[in-house]
Amino acid sequence: MTTDNSLQLEQTHSQALADAGMYVFMGEVDNENIKPIVEWILHENHVVKIKKRKELLLMVCSEGGDMGAAFALIDVIHSSIIPVKTVGLGVIASAGLLIFIAGHRGRRVLTPNTSILSHQFSWSTEGKAHELFATMREFELTQARMLAHYEACTGLNPEQIRKHLLPPQDIWLGAEEALALGICDHVSAVTKN
Repeated sequence: MTTDNSLQLEQTHSQALADAGMYVFMGEVDNENIKPIVEWILHENHVVKIKKRKELLLMVCSEGGDMGAAFALIDVIHSSIIPVKTVGLGVIASAGLLIFIAGHRGRRVLTPNTSILSHQFSWSTEGKAHELFATMREFELTQARMLAHYEACTGLNPEQIRKHLLPPQDIWLGAEEALALGICDHVSAVTKN
């Protein structure tokens, strides 16, 4: 099969899934990859006039990426009139985890073999003093957003979050451990609506 045929087949499958109310996100969290998901949720909420869906299904397998892109999608998920079910599979890490836990309560499912990575926001910078102060301010805002998001989505208090999900070192969890910490609502191999 040629590359053109493979791409066309992939686009056909992606469109068929979107038409069924499903979106599979397997990639880096960045503006380019997040934009189609944002557009899909907005389209389902505001453009489709006939027979609104009872639920949207967003499957997530991502090692993370850009926090700005992640929070853009998180805000769209939270504002969705149609509940968004998230299914984590493979690896959900960092910004990918933040997106996963944004799914509507009771509708966040991890498959049994999912690995979860939670860690503090990492960054690096260089520049003049005023640029460093501005970057530090953005770092503080992002850390506060992360903490508030974890608190709202897991039910843990800030001290528990810092201990179990955002300590100085990376935290890897299995699906059952994530369930115990409120990261998901169910662990199941079932991924259908």
